[in-house]
Amino acid sequence: MSTVLTSVIGGARVPSGAGRLYRSTDPSRTTDVVAEVSLADADDLVRACEAARNAQDAWRDVPPPVRGQVVAAIGRLVEANKAALARVVTREVGKPYAEALGEVQEIADTCAFFLGEGRRLYGHTVPSEMPDKQLFTFRDPVGVVTAITAGNFPVAVPSWYIVPALLCGNAVVWKPAEYAAACAEAFYQVFAHAGLPDGVLNVVYADGPETFRGLERALVRGLVDKVGFTGSTEVGARIGELCGRHLQSPCLELGGKNPMVVTEDADLTLAVEGALFSGFGTAGQRCTSLGTAIVHESVRDEFVRLLDEATRAATVGDPAGDVLYGPLIDERFADGFEKVLGWIGPRHAVHGSSGTGRISPSNPRDGFDGDAEAGLYYHPVIVDGVRPDDELFLHETFGPIVGVAPYRTLDEAIALANAPGYGLSASIYTTDPAEVFAFRRRISAGMVSVNNSTSGAEAHLPFGGNGRSGNGGRQSGIWVLDQFTRWQSMNWDFSGRLQKAQMDVVEITPDLGFRL
Repeated sequence: MSTVLTSVIGGARVPSGAGRLYRSTDPSRTTDVVAEVSLADADDLVRACEAARNAQDAWRDVPPPVRGQVVAAIGRLVEANKAALARVVTREVGKPYAEALGEVQEIADTCAFFLGEGRRLYGHTVPSEMPDKQLFTFRDPVGVVTAITAGNFPVAVPSWYIVPALLCGNAVVWKPAEYAAACAEAFYQVFAHAGLPDGVLNVVYADGPETFRGLERALVRGLVDKVGFTGSTEVGARIGELCGRHLQSPCLELGGKNPMVVTEDADLTLAVEGALFSGFGTAGQRCTSLGTAIVHESVRDEFVRLLDEATRAATVGDPAGDVLYGPLIDERFADGFEKVLGWIGPRHAVHGSSGTGRISPSNPRDGFDGDAEAGLYYHPVIVDGVRPDDELFLHETFGPIVGVAPYRTLDEAIALANAPGYGLSASIYTTDPAEVFAFRRRISAGMVSVNNSTSGAEAHLPFGGNGRSGNGGRQSGIWVLDQFTRWQSMNWDFSGRLQKAQMDVVEITPDLGFRL
């Protein structure tokens, strides 16, 4: 790029040169620099929170239906720039272009939902137990929202925070992933041209340690009222602890070890299709990616055979083409996946490709379509025979690898599904409604799919997890409004005298001894 990207605080660019320089590269051609970014420090994050605080009062006072019109304008701009934004996503994070188009559409869908919520930020009129007295409730914005997002969904997930936060009357400080800075810049430009006042949306390009230090200082100074974080369970726990010290409850959307239960009467062709998409789509780098397929022992061998066949037939390679998945997003994720591959032991049976590890001329994959030497491409891996005490069973892998474990009874399958302690997404393939509802009732996941994959979200359905996958907060739909507003109650006594609740209530005496 011809210019260095810098943070935007209060509508103004932070001068470049002061911060460390970070180069974001194309993971399919790692020598191709997509963006050069001047990284901000902790003080910059604090300044961004100050700018948001200064802008928030005026933004709060813009009537909600008008804020909804700004959201509508964002949605129209996203649709007008859909192809261009998707191309940036494909180039910078290696997401196949068809998937990138779907991700951009998710922003537009989110805007389409929330533009109407500007006219529906309803409170309630509540009857009082006193005469000549009325009770009301109101939704008020929380204030300043700091959103910290990962780069595997570099534009869709930020919209889940930023669109409803703005709609509710909050000002936002957004810290995107530095390895997805070009995506963040394009996203910000679309939002800025929708008419947002200066300071209402601020963007801070920073690394993790500086972000944490800045957030800590901003919380101490009372500049942040809500933190949203999408990322790893380990970092989410640290952010949760930090916010807890300031009596705040963050919105945490963390990792997943998402199970798929395949019963003895399941449609195996459909189950394999779901496993292929959720296990290897986006190179397994989704929080909702399939972790372990828990398959009834009577169909396990056939399931593994079919999944192996489908995975070997799938095209992996250049994300600009028609591929199942492209490269891993960044070197840091490739290094992490190399560690995961070390968890495969001699008692495991490995399927899915002509090799394991990084695809290269010396470790080729049949049907690969791309320049293997240029990018961060990895073989898909199916590991049969994983056990509950395996590292591969217990931990999120964030790469193109799927474990398979057998079960005998549904009780055993549910116990295995819950064992890793995550609780984001779970799936069951069955034709038995009783099994569906028994599974739904006892699975720990915040999202359950029936005869569908573990991956997939819609803008009007709550998204979020429990346990190691989050603290119970939900994104999307009307449910996210509770993250970005606080309820305020008001009582208005127009009787002209003091009426004391529970003490001055009119008593009506029933004859409870009456019998027919």
